[in-house]
Amino acid sequence: MNKSIASSYNKSISRRDFMKYSGLVIIAVGCGGLCAGGADAGSVPRSQGYLVVDTKKCQGCLTCMLACSLAHEGEANLSLARIQVLQNPFEKFPYDISQQQCRQCAEPACLTACPSGALHVDAANGNVRTVDSSKCIGCKACVQACPYDPGRSVWNFVESHAQKCDLCGDTPHWSEQGGVKGKQACVELCPMKAIAFRDKIFFDRYEVNLRDKNWAALGYPRF
Repeated sequence: MNKSIASSYNKSISRRDFMKYSGLVIIAVGCGGLCAGGADAGSVPRSQGYLVVDTKKCQGCLTCMLACSLAHEGEANLSLARIQVLQNPFEKFPYDISQQQCRQCAEPACLTACPSGALHVDAANGNVRTVDSSKCIGCKACVQACPYDPGRSVWNFVESHAQKCDLCGDTPHWSEQGGVKGKQACVELCPMKAIAFRDKIFFDRYEVNLRDKNWAALGYPRF
């Protein structure tokens, strides 16, 4: 290959690379603009409802998950539950079981990440962070943005949209009034009463002691 042809070839490659990377920059800027259209987490009003759990009372029966799925989706499907119970057979009590509920974060990363406004603050339901499935575009940005593992925003693989705990604000398959001024299916149906509703929390304490003196008689630690 002579020098003139080689020079022309290198310039051609350079121009194509320039166009390619310029295109990536344009896409990135566009995505940034789209994401900027999401909510500013710093301006989000605090939720008026939270779920707290006592991991020492939890027996891992998964009733809360089944209740959540039944109330919201009308079927007993653990994969559709918005509260999750994790069990580790290699750990000792009380670290072998953990309950992973939405924390209704003061600065919700999931809400900030949502580009369509589907994940929003429901003012009619005590500022609970929730998902409007009709606006969900299926990008799963909220699922990926949640700082907790597993993520508290979950993917509904049946209807192809994101969903998360709304404190039972919208439970078409449950006759009770839910939301921050009503009842929550997981709280009502937990046989061990290991889940409770609070209208406020202190110092981000989501794990609490819900045991009384009768539990000590059964051999459980009082504190």
